Amino acid sequence: MRIAAHEAHAINELTLSCVNSITNMGYMISHVEDPEFKRILEKHLPLHIRDYNMKVEFLKKTEGATKELPLLKEEGILSQFTNMVSPQAPAVQPRTIVDNMNDREMATAYLLTLKRAGREYAWNAMEMANPEIRSFCQTAFMMSCSHAYEMWQYMVKKGYYLLEEANMSMVQNMGSMYLVIPEDPAQMQMMDTQNPTAGNSSQLYQ
Repeated sequence: MRIAAHEAHAINELTLSCVNSITNMGYMISHVEDPEFKRILEKHLPLHIRDYNMKVEFLKKTEGATKELPLLKEEGILSQFTNMVSPQAPAVQPRTIVDNMNDREMATAYLLTLKRAGREYAWNAMEMANPEIRSFCQTAFMMSCSHAYEMWQYMVKKGYYLLEEANMSMVQNMGSMYLVIPEDPAQMQMMDTQNPTAGNSSQLYQ
């Protein structure tokens, strides 16, 4: 497969990242204690392997990747999304001597890995010249996003991740800083005609 130099470097970095992710997931599956966390890892791992293999094919095969990256349906874990559903876990302290990672440490490591991977896929998708590789990066971003969302919900459920409702007074104050733009062209033109100095905040809030 003929690709640009910047694409080759990007795919190489993304592939190396997958080596790290899959190796860590293999460790986690063998050591995790919570059955729910293990089920999430076992469901995600085959897609990470497919993701890795596709990138290897982009680098090694003249025809590019021979398979596609499927997306699983997102699963809802939380019943509501503004407050903790379980008691907050005890305060964490990083360990400097580690024989084995506990479930909380592994869940944190996996979530942060997914977030970083998602950012890398999104960033690279905007610069890939080859349409096939660009499409792959877009799909891989969606996979990372979906997996991270499931892990985030799991961590909130376990009390590992803080979730609290925003202060409504603060939200309303933020909202008061903005006015909605009419999306109908005729209304937009009428607004511009009636308020030619719309950029002046003293005019907007009269």
